[in-house]
Amino acid sequence: MLDQAVVEEFLDSKLSDAGIEIPLDIKKSDLVRVFCEYVENDYYEWLKDNFKSFFNHDWDWIREKIRGDK
Repeated sequence: MLDQAVVEEFLDSKLSDAGIEIPLDIKKSDLVRVFCEYVENDYYEWLKDNFKSFFNHDWDWIREKIRGDK
C-alpha cells in the first residue's frame, strides 16, 4: 500500500507544476485515495507481468542474473 502522505505531496507538486487545480467538488483526500488505488492496481499488474517474464527462464538463467548483480 502506498504512503498517502507521500502521494499527496507528489500530487501537490505535479498538479502545481502542470497548473492543474482540483475542482471544488472533489476532496483532495478522495483524489489521493483514488489515485493510490489506481497506481496500486497498475503496479500489481506490472508485477504479475514481470513474474511471468522472469520465471519463463530456467534456473541457470536466474542463477546467472543473481551472480551478475553482485
